[in-house]
Amino acid sequence: MKRLVISALIPFLLLACSEKKAPPQPVAAIEEEEVTDCSKFFVSGTPPVLTNPKLQAKTQPICFSGFAVLHSGVTRTPLYAAEYMTKAKLTRARQVAREDSFHAEKIIPVGERAELSDYTNSGYDRGHLAPAADMPSTRAQSESFSLANMTPQNPNNNRGIWSDIESTTRGLVTKRGELYIVSGPMFLGNKVQRMNGRVLVPTHYYKAIYDPKRQEAGAYVVENKENAVPKVISITELTKMSGVQVFPKLTATVQNTAMSLPIPNSGKP
Repeated sequence: MKRLVISALIPFLLLACSEKKAPPQPVAAIEEEEVTDCSKFFVSGTPPVLTNPKLQAKTQPICFSGFAVLHSGVTRTPLYAAEYMTKAKLTRARQVAREDSFHAEKIIPVGERAELSDYTNSGYDRGHLAPAADMPSTRAQSESFSLANMTPQNPNNNRGIWSDIESTTRGLVTKRGELYIVSGPMFLGNKVQRMNGRVLVPTHYYKAIYDPKRQEAGAYVVENKENAVPKVISITELTKMSGVQVFPKLTATVQNTAMSLPIPNSGKP
């Protein structure tokens, strides 16, 4: 009788041991790791187009779990970061604890990438383009701390108005269900500075938004300085200003008309 009881227990004991050795992964993490290309982050699967020839040298597209970037070996920064955000992704993102795992991006050639040492005592923040708070898995959030997703940003700007724009955009995702988002730096004028003599410092930032359900788009634009005041412009205006056509597949009518975007952090249209 004892043998029968022990024999009956063996399968359960083996199963228990197996579960301890290989715990199941969270669903969110599995979903993010299955991404094999970046087309899902772009409207109609088409990435932004660089219309300014000066931006086209030494560019490298990088596909991360939760977003895509185009990195420049000239500026040693990303030229844009693209996301496709949904309400479900934000729900998962709220469950991911933030870990500030800043790191240089090893797949970029040494001479073309920023290093952590470039930011040391520079007076600039390592400012995200694709926000860590948007990332729906631990892996995606860790990747958002790559310097391939960072630019030298005024600390007041990064922690103030830019953070407000990010949180307001997340609120809009929650309200509307899904949005395509492209964020990027601009290097305007003849007096663009280099941090540590290597990394170009943006003069402005933009966050472009497209609502596929309502067929409307627009962009926040803000200077990279303390107490900057953002403005909302059309995608056509953004293309002329930035040299980047963020949503090339949109109709001229959609691109020419700036959607009504909420005042950052106010929640009002």
